[in-house]
Amino acid sequence: MLYALLIYEDETIYGPNKSGPAMDAIRARHMALVQELGPVRIGGNGLKATATATTVRTEHGTVSLHDGPYAESKEQLGGFYLIDVPDLDAALAIARKVPISRDGAVEVRPVIPTPPQ
Repeated sequence: MLYALLIYEDETIYGPNKSGPAMDAIRARHMALVQELGPVRIGGNGLKATATATTVRTEHGTVSLHDGPYAESKEQLGGFYLIDVPDLDAALAIARKVPISRDGAVEVRPVIPTPPQ
């Protein structure tokens, strides 16, 4: 079963360009987890800073564009893993290993399968 592991953290920890020692350290921890997961990891990546985001919003059928992420909060979506595991327990076991610098969360969500063509 496919699960998305969505990583939420305070991106200010990593600096305005997500570069420097804190980013290097967390990136190394993620690369170690990627190696550990092997073929269980289907995909995933880090995301650039929220300053680079654009949100397409639809309200009452009207579409508008907004700079920045959808929600204003201390924690931002910083990256994700897409994994293929037997069940939720296996996904949660992996989510507990996802590196988080200080405070943050990993949201575990089942992926809706694509219907066969």
